[in-house]
Parts: sequence; structure tokens; C-alpha cells
Amino acid sequence: MKTINEFYQLKDAEEYFEFFDVNYDSKLVNVKRFHILREYGNLIKKGFENFKDENQLFDFLKFSLLRVYGDFKNGYAPSAADVWKMYDNGKLQGCMSCTPTPGNSCGC
Repeated sequence: MKTINEFYQLKDAEEYFEFFDVNYDSKLVNVKRFHILREYGNLIKKGFENFKDENQLFDFLKFSLLRVYGDFKNGYAPSAADVWKMYDNGKLQGCMSCTPTPGNSCGC
């Protein structure tokens, strides 16, 4: 059985798909990995602390991954303005390999 601590150790986009046993197009993930991880991180941060039960949390995390991946698979592409908002004085905001923990963000 997978644990939330194992989830916290995931870093690469492919690891998230494999963790949740989700089939994915490796070419799409290779091209859109930055955007997929960014959108996934934004989505799970919004609802992460609403789940006390680990099974419900895992369902939420998997559903969120499926939703973000589905958006990109169906042609979603962030606008140039959205991409530039990720930068602050030439540096990327936040951290793509971080996963929020209950009550704590990555602090990047």
C-alpha cells in the first residue's frame, strides 16, 4: 500500500503517473512536463488540507492529476502571459519538485 510519505518523495512528472497507475503519453508529458507539474501543484494546494482521511486525499490527488493531464491532452496550453507570471525578476517562482504538506508550503 502506498503512503503519503512516498507521495512526498515524488519529483518527476512520470513518477506521479506511475505512483497512481495512470497511463500517459510520454511524448506529451516530455513536452509539457513543466506546465503539467505547475498546474498540478496549483490545483492540489487549493484542496490539500481539506482531507483528513488518507484514502480521500489519495483520491483527490489522483483525480487532480487526471484532470490536469486531461486538460493538456485535450489541447490546453497556457498563454504567454500565464507563463511569464511564473517568473519574478528573471527567476522562476516556487519549486517544481515540491509537494505541499498539510499546513506547510515548500517555502521556495
